[in-house]
Amino acid sequence: MRYLSTRGHPDRRRFCDILLEGLAPDGGLYLPEAYPQVDAATLARWRGLPYAELAFEILSLYIDDIPPAELKAICAKTYTAEVFGSDEIVPLRELEDGVYLEALSNGPTLAFKDMAMQLLGNLFEYELGRRGEELNILGATSGDTGSAAEYAMRGKKGVRVFMTSPDGRMSPFQQAQMFSLQDVNIHNIAIAGVFDDCQDIVKAVSNDLGFKRKYKIGTVNSINWARLLAQVVYYFAGYFEATASNDRQVSFTVPSGNFGNVCAGHVARMMGLPIRTLVVATNENDVLDEFFRTGVYRVRAAADTHETSSPSMDISKASNFERFVFDLVGRDGARTRALFQDELGASGRFDLSADPVFAQAAARFGFASSRSTHADRLETIRDTDRRFATLIDTHTADGLKAAREHLAPGVPMIVLETALPIKFAETIVEALGHEPARPARFEGIEALPKRVVQLPADAEAVKAYIAQHCD
Repeated sequence: MRYLSTRGHPDRRRFCDILLEGLAPDGGLYLPEAYPQVDAATLARWRGLPYAELAFEILSLYIDDIPPAELKAICAKTYTAEVFGSDEIVPLRELEDGVYLEALSNGPTLAFKDMAMQLLGNLFEYELGRRGEELNILGATSGDTGSAAEYAMRGKKGVRVFMTSPDGRMSPFQQAQMFSLQDVNIHNIAIAGVFDDCQDIVKAVSNDLGFKRKYKIGTVNSINWARLLAQVVYYFAGYFEATASNDRQVSFTVPSGNFGNVCAGHVARMMGLPIRTLVVATNENDVLDEFFRTGVYRVRAAADTHETSSPSMDISKASNFERFVFDLVGRDGARTRALFQDELGASGRFDLSADPVFAQAAARFGFASSRSTHADRLETIRDTDRRFATLIDTHTADGLKAAREHLAPGVPMIVLETALPIKFAETIVEALGHEPARPARFEGIEALPKRVVQLPADAEAVKAYIAQHCD
């Protein structure tokens, strides 16, 4: 299996190389040269497998430079009941007729990011140990990626984490999860700006090839293919749990800001998983909903990025969207580069509304979208609690509202749960008048000492901080 850049760079790389690298040298994102195809016989063989074994089967289609026995051991080490709270790992429950919730938030940091990050931590440790190297991970988080990465990497040999986040833009619980960690290999950097400023810094540093090589910079954001690949697994798991046979279709609704989570669903669908519709659920920061409705992709300035009650989706520049557009335009690297590097760089937008490929977003690739507001979120949380005695977080509420707008008779709709409600307690109190349940291990976390530095939204300042703490 070889990997190519979405922007047409001629190099073809192996999995373990791109695992440690992040962005391609031309600023593109890595994708496999072709998606492995899964037929009905394979689906039948996989149905009923424990999650760790299913993960191994899927990952082994994309990873051929780790010996199978060792990859299987990494999957078995990662996906355990001790880490994820149940043998099912991602249990599915029917909420109402035809609508299901897939629980992805039972890991160490109570968010779906743990599903991939726990695997990524073990893959990093394995590959760095095999090479005798170190890695400095630079990341950007709007809330959940940061804590998931830090909990996955803390104490790992050969790994340092430099995690940027928008200063004051995460929930108090999310900030406390990250900033209370005292591990010497974990560095929290609060950036004076919004998430997109953090993401721009990560890309700027990654595009400085000299600095990247000198300080061995890698990434855990969903621009890292390995992380997105790990997320493909729970689409297959959800499909098997929601159906009794492989001749059924399902749909998925995915709360989405950076397009990584739903892009994993796109990959699963391209592999042959019988997915009818992939519904992209956005909040007031609706750049993705606008594209799927109009064909116009228009990023927002920091001043126009709303601070909402589903803050992990307060993103106006969806970095993983480039992977889907690459497939949408026929895997044309030059066209993708022109759209994302030239047009987007010059005007902050591109327009595919008059291009015949835009119709394929829905017709060929199955995408639909919806938008939620704070009022929608409150009502969905109240309704779900009242009718089903189920408490959901704000992002999952965005997903559930969108799911109900795109139901099709006889097609199960699976909503991907994104986090536990305690991470967004303020909005839960506003909706229901009481605090959500808090796991005992997180009691009093907001009062713990904080370990964080404040820096301006400037890539040079972040590079100087990294250099200072690596030399």
